[in-house]
Amino acid sequence: MSDDVLLVEKDNGVALVTLNRGPAMNALSGALRTAIAKTFDALEKDPDVRVVVLTGAGKAFCAGLDLKELGASETGINSAVTTIDPVTSMSKFTGPIIGAINGAAITGGFELALACDVLIASTNARFADTHARVGILPGWGLSQKLSRLIGIYRAKELSLTGNFLDAATAERWGLVNRVVEPDQLVNTAIKLARDMLSVEPDCLNAYKKLIDDGFALAYGAGLAHEHTTSKAANANVGGQAIEARRAAIQERGKAQTAN
Repeated sequence: MSDDVLLVEKDNGVALVTLNRGPAMNALSGALRTAIAKTFDALEKDPDVRVVVLTGAGKAFCAGLDLKELGASETGINSAVTTIDPVTSMSKFTGPIIGAINGAAITGGFELALACDVLIASTNARFADTHARVGILPGWGLSQKLSRLIGIYRAKELSLTGNFLDAATAERWGLVNRVVEPDQLVNTAIKLARDMLSVEPDCLNAYKKLIDDGFALAYGAGLAHEHTTSKAANANVGGQAIEARRAAIQERGKAQTAN
């Protein structure tokens, strides 16, 4: 599946989704926002896709909303943010989304990155929240997600200045999982996707949901939710299944230790 502004390559359970407006720093035009939303809606319905890797073509991951397009439009920011909302479609994808952040992720592009479940950054990656410099407030979750990920003081520093955060600092602050060289980025993300696909199929999406649902709750409520959810799910796992899986885990552990 492909589109002028978005490319999708599928291979054995993994979909590589590439924002494809490289000359425009993959700015979120109406066409690109629509393509992202429709693509994730379609991938959620595709039984052959269980993990998505999201990256950008060219030097940038995503420069945010296409301000040039918006400036020439008669509709306002609210219409652009709410009418076509790619982040909501991403949040409805029940499998893991791995962000392969190849370059600048700015404002709306930062929000796309934060909609992923895991972030692998190129050494060329940079993050910036310039909502306040444009004179608007975020509507796709950045104001709430960022502070929960890196702490409220650091989040305020980024959002109230619009300053860039380099990849190394982003890793140190816990915003990204790891930083790799640009030529290793997509392969590293796909390898991680393969590792995720190797877990028990029924557990992959259920565990992601358990983490996300609990993260949205207060700590005590999250523990209670885990207890209730796991009790119901684990009742269906018998001894023979556990024994078979134990052997597979041991073999994988030996292979990883040997490497």
